[in-house]
Amino acid sequence: MDLTDEQIAAMTPAERRDLILRLAPREPAGLPSPRTIERIRKWRTALMLLCALALIPWTVYLGMTLPSHYVARNWVATWVGFDILLLTMLVLTALAGWKRKQLVFPTAFATGVLLICDAWFDTMTSHRGADLTQALLSAFLVELPLAFILIAGPLRLLRYVAIRHGMISPKSHLWRMPIPIPDLYPSQKVPPRVDPHDDEGMPHGR
Repeated sequence: MDLTDEQIAAMTPAERRDLILRLAPREPAGLPSPRTIERIRKWRTALMLLCALALIPWTVYLGMTLPSHYVARNWVATWVGFDILLLTMLVLTALAGWKRKQLVFPTAFATGVLLICDAWFDTMTSHRGADLTQALLSAFLVELPLAFILIAGPLRLLRYVAIRHGMISPKSHLWRMPIPIPDLYPSQKVPPRVDPHDDEGMPHGR
């Protein structure tokens, strides 16, 4: 069956989305079985929840037992090593963005998180006075704005990709977007949901 450009243009957003899913390969090479995918999803979700629960009492314990003053070992190696890691992630993000590769999504997000950590530890470990002032200026003028760009930019691009491929409505938020792989769902189809505020009735993720 041949579809003309005019017929495709006349389709509703829901029809286009359904066509995209129907055209996707049924058994893509290299993709694990649905049973394996479901088992991995459950185990990893349980692991994350277990780690979160364990971190609560550990954080309370540290807050009650850690000294307010501590002389750190390997101070130079720690910060130089951290900056080397940050430099590596910045270069990888720049290369992935320049080459228009999907690798830019995880590298940009990770680099933004590293910059937030850098700003936090720089500020918290600085002495009062000129040292602290310099750390605060660096955090609010350089590190945090750059972190926002590195995290928000790829997220906006990811949302645009989802809208472009009919996975969510232009009026929907990114967190509503499902993973666009039908094999991840029991019904073998990405779950739709009609937004009552969307005049076009565009389906999107839960």
